[in-house]
Amino acid sequence: MYRTSQRHLTEWSQRHDRKPLVVRGARQVGKSTLVRQFAAAQGLTLWEINLEQHHELAPAFASLDAATILRDVGLALNRPGVGQGPGVLFLDEIQAIPQALSALRYLYEQRPQLPVIAAGSLLEFTLADAAISMPVGRVEYHFLGPMTFEEFLLARGEDLLAQSLEGQSHEQSFSPAAHERLNSLLREYLLVGGMPEAVAAYGAVGDFAAASRVHRSILSTYADDFGKYTKGIDRDRIRRIFEVLPTQLAQKVRFNRFHPDWRAADIRRCLELLIAAQVASSVTHVDASGVPLGAEEDPTVFKLFHLDVGLAANASGSGQLSLADFQSGRFVNEGVLAEQFVAQQLLSTQPPDQKPRLHYWQRGGSSSNAEVDFICAHGREVLPIEVKAGASGALRSLHQFMLKHPGKTALRFDLNPVGVRQVQTDVQTAAGPKSVHYRLMNLPLYVASSTLLSGLNL
Repeated sequence: MYRTSQRHLTEWSQRHDRKPLVVRGARQVGKSTLVRQFAAAQGLTLWEINLEQHHELAPAFASLDAATILRDVGLALNRPGVGQGPGVLFLDEIQAIPQALSALRYLYEQRPQLPVIAAGSLLEFTLADAAISMPVGRVEYHFLGPMTFEEFLLARGEDLLAQSLEGQSHEQSFSPAAHERLNSLLREYLLVGGMPEAVAAYGAVGDFAAASRVHRSILSTYADDFGKYTKGIDRDRIRRIFEVLPTQLAQKVRFNRFHPDWRAADIRRCLELLIAAQVASSVTHVDASGVPLGAEEDPTVFKLFHLDVGLAANASGSGQLSLADFQSGRFVNEGVLAEQFVAQQLLSTQPPDQKPRLHYWQRGGSSSNAEVDFICAHGREVLPIEVKAGASGALRSLHQFMLKHPGKTALRFDLNPVGVRQVQTDVQTAAGPKSVHYRLMNLPLYVASSTLLSGLNL
């Protein structure tokens, strides 16, 4: 299954000033497979070692001596010449030996010609518990999430549709046949999601039950990981919050919804770890008066999303449905799943070497029900984005936003074909009705992918 991140790893490997690369992401998003596919595509020898299976290497990494590390890795692999000739050293599950994180700096300084890639799950949990810090300035990061919708299409053999998404102008409609097919595949993606193993299981037999079994296994693995890597943290709290998360998607966070008797500070700490480990993602409120959006973040007002729409659907009970039922019916959480889908696709558009950040707007910040689902920066423009699961819905929140933040364009994702129209309406305010005017670009949900912002003509 092709991942666009292969291009980024290739670019990294060919730079003369590259540093060790830490591939960060939740367990089973495909980090190890990505590195193997990259090495194979580039014709590089891969010296791969899983540190969860080789705890005896801890003293070698603690020595901080590159020669010692490479010698002992070679002994553990029973392969001579590790680090010699064209190849890549791949330290998988690096969180199992925290000293290996510190050793990355010394591998870089003592063997700068050797490409080194590390990958691990729940690194933030390890760093919080151990007296270890990342070697700042001596490593680079690559953040990897689940497969995007375009990658899902490629895995399903829908190459022509994937190519059409990549090359499509957002002001031109797809053919009716392509639009209908893409909407159908989108419904598949909402249940299957982007976890590579689930996509592979579904593609092998065309049965959503196979993907659902994978989802349950992954969710159980996460629960086990929390126990394994949270020695100094309340394991039960983390597990409880992770279990409750699917019921809180796309809602402003209120800590008592996770547990009425726990302190807000304890819940916040657990949420911060889950977000840092990319098991969950946050969307922070901004006033959106200008760019950069992050300059006006209010960290006390935020929404949550799950790692993956397929996992979220399964955990919320949609995994009990057949794909046929899901394709033909309407369900109470389909709006939440649509918003979760767009959140994932927006995260995939961000530079892979930067920790992903998302924003939204709410009138008054904390008490109003006027809310715009996502706010993005497009050059110097602030771009509001509304998400609808169906083909219709009101635009009251967009009207309120555009009244307060006069701008040229707003986006709305739903099941309709591409459409552009001018909106002119009155908005009721305390001082009476006020006129608001803007251009509304209506886009199908399935184009909320890596080409989302690059193809817009504002």
